[in-house]
Amino acid sequence: MATVTLKGNEVKLAGDEKSVGDKAPEISVVKSDDLSDITVGGAKDKAQLIIAVPSLDTPVCAMETTKFNNQAAGIEGLEVTVVSMDLPFASKRFCSTEGIENLTVVSDYRNKDFANAYGVLVDEGPLAGVMARAIFVIDAEGNIAYKQLVPEITEEPNYEEALEAAKATANK
Repeated sequence: MATVTLKGNEVKLAGDEKSVGDKAPEISVVKSDDLSDITVGGAKDKAQLIIAVPSLDTPVCAMETTKFNNQAAGIEGLEVTVVSMDLPFASKRFCSTEGIENLTVVSDYRNKDFANAYGVLVDEGPLAGVMARAIFVIDAEGNIAYKQLVPEITEEPNYEEALEAAKATANK
């Protein structure tokens, strides 16, 4: 079982931990803009950059989503999705307020299927029930080509590394 830290305190993650080379589970999540179900993961006609965040209603998650909205937009052949446990109504409000238009924001609030299938569900402590901060790049065949589980939940990911992996995967 994987662990990360929250302000220096170790927290266990629940679910089925995924690694580079594993098949990316195909999971249904809820789109924030219209409450429809869409699928993330699995094989698609393009590469996927899936960004798991604890909550868009925190400064680090807001900054991360904004940076990926701006920096991943120009990558040809890449579908970018941010997944959180936030209710779709709050996510939609965040997107309209922050001008998030270049990526899709979805919620895993119904069954926590994404968090469990990718092994990023925080299982204990004050953030139990939300997701750890993680990034997955999935190739068109549905394999995990890159994974970044951010060791400290309150810190930003390595954007440069994640974007380089996304570019390399999208351009295959």
